[in-house]
Amino acid sequence: MTRQHRIRAAAAADAAACASIYAHYVRTTAITFETDPPSVDEMMRRIAKAQERHEWLVLEEDDAVIGYAYAGTFNPRAAYKWSCEVSVYLDVERRGAGAGSALYEELLARLARRGFRRAIAGVTQPNPASARLHEKFGFEPVGIYRNIGWKFDGWHDVAWFQLDLDPDEDRAVAPRETR
Repeated sequence: MTRQHRIRAAAAADAAACASIYAHYVRTTAITFETDPPSVDEMMRRIAKAQERHEWLVLEEDDAVIGYAYAGTFNPRAAYKWSCEVSVYLDVERRGAGAGSALYEELLARLARRGFRRAIAGVTQPNPASARLHEKFGFEPVGIYRNIGWKFDGWHDVAWFQLDLDPDEDRAVAPRETR
């Protein structure tokens, strides 16, 4: 039997699955600097907020959510409105099988269609799998914040990556408004 995969916009009903996936990373890794897993209600709020202007997608396998990717505000100042920050999280058992790539491919395409021009990703170090994923999509390293986050009794660096969502854009023309 083959597994059925589908990527779609997240719904409020997906909050529990997303919270469960994320809780593993919060509790066991420094990949995220959150120290307490968000509640289902908080995850529902985050999904709704991301979808106001950006995107939050889920990947289903046989009707169960096994991963998600989203974009949010990079910086709230007006001149940054064409840039966004992106993330992807997968069920721990689904890493390394192409699910993250599938989610990012769809997320980045949707963001470009919405008029976003730059995608930014922060990657706690070391995280070679995430660095490879971002480099696969053309993200370029743009800097490292050294010893910026304290978690699990140690300081952690965050490497920053940037992707031009429209590499052929005319830099002399103002971007069109995003929703």
